[in-house]
Amino acid sequence: MVEDARQRFVANWLIENGFDPASLVALGADASARRYFRLQTPAGGRVVMDAPDQVAVCEAYLRVRRLMEAAGVHVPAVDRADAQAGVMVIEDLGGTDYLAALRRGEPAEPLLDDALVALVRWQAATAPAVLPAYDADRLQAELDLFPTWYVRQHLGLEPDTQWWAEWRSACEGLILAATNQPQVAVHRDFMARNLLVSQPNPGVIDFQDALVGPVTYDLVSLLRDAFFDFPPAAERAFIARYEAAARAAGIALPDPLDEAIDLMGAQRHLKVLGIFARLAYRDDKPSYLDDAPRFLAYLARELAPYPAYAGLRAMLDALPVKAARA
Repeated sequence: MVEDARQRFVANWLIENGFDPASLVALGADASARRYFRLQTPAGGRVVMDAPDQVAVCEAYLRVRRLMEAAGVHVPAVDRADAQAGVMVIEDLGGTDYLAALRRGEPAEPLLDDALVALVRWQAATAPAVLPAYDADRLQAELDLFPTWYVRQHLGLEPDTQWWAEWRSACEGLILAATNQPQVAVHRDFMARNLLVSQPNPGVIDFQDALVGPVTYDLVSLLRDAFFDFPPAAERAFIARYEAAARAAGIALPDPLDEAIDLMGAQRHLKVLGIFARLAYRDDKPSYLDDAPRFLAYLARELAPYPAYAGLRAMLDALPVKAARA
């Protein structure tokens, strides 16, 4: 592996903090600007997180990690952390995430049952004023990614006045539906890639963006995954299990729950289409757009039952299909 200046900095930091960087091996890239390395130590495997110029991200990681651990969620222990340097050495919870396990045919039920237990624990431990709010401004900023990056940049279209009017109306409805839900601690990317098969199961990672927001958000992230979809009957069964566990834990749920899940899903899937297009064109990661058809299929299903979103659905249906950027 070719070293760069930053990697040499990380290696020197490890030496200064009592670690031998000789075994440092790069892990696969993710959607962020952070890098991860696997490191062998006398105490076992560790993961090195390299987040240059991301002091706030590192501080958020440490803060949310403490909250999740206190809630009874399995998160990596931290051996060393230097937020100013942007380097952490954390526990290695294993190399198999839920996505890999599901794709190779492992039974979904025990994996998802464990994930739902962790989710309910996290939500039930919500404390006021500890995390920032997932408010209307944040939700709108996320929705804005769709016309900016997917419609204009990826499809090369310039929406007309009527399109923008319909879009603004739909955004208002989706944001109102989200902010009217009971608000709980939200991981914000509680999906198969961020759940590791471990003991206890699951190990939860990539939680530094947590906020307090709509109660259905993490459930949608889990069951309508960016890279894997469940048969409708299985999804309904998991929703029923979640609902029973959440109510038993005293977590307030919106009524009707199915509609809240659908409209939350629509907001998230429009956002992620925008993010994936941005990753393709700004960050030179075109493979993310390979999964765009899954999101468009989710959106068609989520919007179909609700006449108020017929205009948005027609707009989406009218968009051309374009392959991922080569």
